[in-house]
Amino acid sequence: MKGMFLDESGDHKLKRINPKYPVFVLGGVIVDRTYARAIVEPAFRQFKIAHFGREDVILHTVEMNKGRGDYQFLADPVLRKAFYSDLNDMLGDLDYEVVACVIRKPEHVAKSKPDAIDPYMYSLDILVERFCEALGDDMDNGFICAEQRNPGLDRALIAAWEELTNGGSGTGNLSSQEIDARVVGFSLKDKKPNIAGMQLADLVITPIGRYVVGTAPRQNEVRWSVVESKVRRVGGQYLGNGLIIRPDRT
Repeated sequence: MKGMFLDESGDHKLKRINPKYPVFVLGGVIVDRTYARAIVEPAFRQFKIAHFGREDVILHTVEMNKGRGDYQFLADPVLRKAFYSDLNDMLGDLDYEVVACVIRKPEHVAKSKPDAIDPYMYSLDILVERFCEALGDDMDNGFICAEQRNPGLDRALIAAWEELTNGGSGTGNLSSQEIDARVVGFSLKDKKPNIAGMQLADLVITPIGRYVVGTAPRQNEVRWSVVESKVRRVGGQYLGNGLIIRPDRT
């Protein structure tokens, strides 16, 4: 059984676009459920004990970047360097695949306005297709776990999932029956429960957006090179397979 844990970077709004980060990223981490329990969760616990002295801290990129709460110690350059060195080592050592869809929002609006599809829903279709490709012919062997947002958006997301399955329209390339045969469940989770798969997804998504935007890398952060090594490849290529950018510029 494989899980795909979803997280996002940037907002899905199309009317006011941040010129410094004009993208929306929906990404997923695909990991074997048994491996997650046996290897990923203990690795996260050991990392947290080493740097926080306890296991209940939730690894959250926004809080890490702002140095708030449990992350105030990252203001110390020496401690920050050690933290990110160990974090990148852990992310590089673990066995998982990353799939992500990046929506260039200004180009998306220019191409599709006034009918521009919500970036989250647009991306969800693509990631579900890639997840089903990763599952191959294995039936009833996948589940998807997405981050909760707010009640209204969560209801819309559940409705979108119902449209993808249960006799709905499916995606552009897969019927609802094909998706339903492979994916046994779709659930929404808060960040508060200490779920390693959700935190893993949170950590690897923002570097993808920063890479596409062209933001200059900083020394002590989750490195794009680590994330890039985990992006799903087909025939050795990840663009269009594990990393999908829309609209493309070809």
